[in-house]
Amino acid sequence: MNQEKFYYDNKIPRLFAIACIFWGTVGMLLGVIAAFQLAFPVLNFSEYMPYLTFGRLRPVHTNAVIFAFVGNGIFTAVYYAIPRLLKTPMWNRALSLIHFWGWQFIIVCAAVTLLMGYTTGKEYAELEWPIDILITIIWVVFGINMFGTIFTRRERHLYVAIWFFIASWVTVAMLHIVNSFEIPVSFMKSYSWYAGVQDALVQWWYGHNAVAFFLTTPYLGLMYYFLPKAADRPVYSYRLSIVHFWSLIFLYIWAGPHHLLYTALPDWAQSVGTAFSIMLILPSWGGMLNGLFTLRGAWDKVREDPVLKFFVVAVTCYGMSTFEGPMLSLKNVNAISHYSDWTVAHVHIGALGWNGFMTFGMMYWLIPKLFNAKLYSRKLASAHFWIGTLGILLYAIPMYWSAFRSYFMMKAFTPSGQLEYEFIDVVQTVVPFYVIRAVGGTIFLIGVFLMIYNLIKTAQSGDFVESEEASAAPLVKEYTAPKNSIWHSLIERKPLLLLVLSLIVVGIGGLVELIPTFLVKENIPTIASVKPYTPLELQGRDIYIREGCYNCHSQMIRPFRYEVTRYGEYSKAGEFVYDHPFQWGSKRTGPDLARIGKKYGDSWHFNHMLEPTSMAPGSIMPSYPSMYENTIDKVSTNSKIHAMRKMGVPYPDGYEAIANQDLEKQAMQITKGLKENKIEIASDKEIIALIAYLQRIGTDIKLEPKK
Repeated sequence: MNQEKFYYDNKIPRLFAIACIFWGTVGMLLGVIAAFQLAFPVLNFSEYMPYLTFGRLRPVHTNAVIFAFVGNGIFTAVYYAIPRLLKTPMWNRALSLIHFWGWQFIIVCAAVTLLMGYTTGKEYAELEWPIDILITIIWVVFGINMFGTIFTRRERHLYVAIWFFIASWVTVAMLHIVNSFEIPVSFMKSYSWYAGVQDALVQWWYGHNAVAFFLTTPYLGLMYYFLPKAADRPVYSYRLSIVHFWSLIFLYIWAGPHHLLYTALPDWAQSVGTAFSIMLILPSWGGMLNGLFTLRGAWDKVREDPVLKFFVVAVTCYGMSTFEGPMLSLKNVNAISHYSDWTVAHVHIGALGWNGFMTFGMMYWLIPKLFNAKLYSRKLASAHFWIGTLGILLYAIPMYWSAFRSYFMMKAFTPSGQLEYEFIDVVQTVVPFYVIRAVGGTIFLIGVFLMIYNLIKTAQSGDFVESEEASAAPLVKEYTAPKNSIWHSLIERKPLLLLVLSLIVVGIGGLVELIPTFLVKENIPTIASVKPYTPLELQGRDIYIREGCYNCHSQMIRPFRYEVTRYGEYSKAGEFVYDHPFQWGSKRTGPDLARIGKKYGDSWHFNHMLEPTSMAPGSIMPSYPSMYENTIDKVSTNSKIHAMRKMGVPYPDGYEAIANQDLEKQAMQITKGLKENKIEIASDKEIIALIAYLQRIGTDIKLEPKK
């Protein structure tokens, strides 16, 4: 049969590889800074640079690591592996460049807007609506290019790595679209279309599966391609690959509710999330074992080759994380881990070990190939491996220790039935662990700088291969499958069928969980005393979200004795029906605020936001002096009230016209009370709106006084 000559374009994977390393360094550096900010609050520099406080910096760090570092790592793998697996160049070079530059533009927009305080307040989905639209466009461009390449392939069967790339693309598209339903208020402000319990379920259906289908499944595709290449071994088991793929993408989508155990989410949804999370162990470990068993007979090579060392630890971290995740979904374990540093340790074992080490191994293997050179220094690469491993251990172990220490302190009672420790006592005991964690992150980052030096020297020692010549026979239209082929070979020959089946498989779990929560009224019982926020409170809530307060504070009291005693009556589903978005939080670096309303006077909040340690000695919270200078954005009040009414919040018709009058009236009442405490401040300052919101939280339910 005639062979057709063609060329692989190495310029696009090189661009994505450079972007991956650059943004990874930036994202990890921001993580180190944020870690030190928790240990040393003075590093927030809030008096001089309000844009760099922990609440604003933390989402920039998470987005940079997830979508910039890992995202560009995924695209590096896709643009290098898919052409070689399909024996064809990428379908359209212009689309490849649009994808690259569009994605980098999104990253820059994300960093700038998040630091400016433009955020939806939804974890891993903080970007505002114009950027969400841009993400959708670039994701579609990527999909067109990928499927165009698949349709023009010269290799009939799609290799397992491509299955994972296809499932990742279609599922991320579904997750992004559903979770990004929001109503714009202005150019850079929107409200989530969902509220309260429904918003929480949609968000963690998205949040958990963003981890699943952005941080996991595409990296499994990366593992299935680069690990066998580096080891020069075939994948251990083709049949195990099939079981791994279909069971993983079916089960993963159900597990989101395990992030909301013991919350106001309906019990049935919590139980479903737990059950499917436990089942996830099997396919996850099947994939881990398939990767590790691929190295059978190559362990001598593993001891010498730094690339394989990175891959082995990465796959092991994947296995450990996917065992720990289901364990954390057990209610008795989750009672300890949720809102604690245990979750932080768990996430970073995956991010640093699985995604980080897998990416580093890929770069050490790929860059010499692209530049037709030998790796500059295997010793430096091995040093990076050990430094990185030490960094992971120094990061994770203190966080586990902190979690257990804080849990046992939080639930401790004296013999007379009083809480033994104040929240601030717990905070002070874990600060040393935060210091060690920051040191671990710094050590991990030092390893990255070693890699950058090593790869630059490698590139300088060779010549970049812009176009790599290859040849293959054209795809024969008339094809008869071999008699011994299994049923799955049919699916592998039909990419559209694989795409549709993947969408159906991942869509089932989402539909089963989301539809009843939205359509069955009993899932979210209403409470007559719960009223919409006043205009001033709504403005204060937006300031609270802008400053990222949800990164450190929860608004969800679980039905545990020590939580109810410490914070107040446990939270009810009906309390959150007007919360667009919900604010339940996922980490308690500070105390829960679900019943903070009327607990302290206005002057306490005024002084606390200006200088936290004046009201809570030992606090690690940054101050917010800018709120005492910035004026409330009254121009936006009208559009905010209008948007809320569109989403079903029962403001009276025409209320927009008088909303600012009510805002000013409530603001004057607060400033009058402050003046009685010898505090002089104008009524139009942002701190007044924030005080109004904080004093409202949790006060709609009339609780009987404790006897």
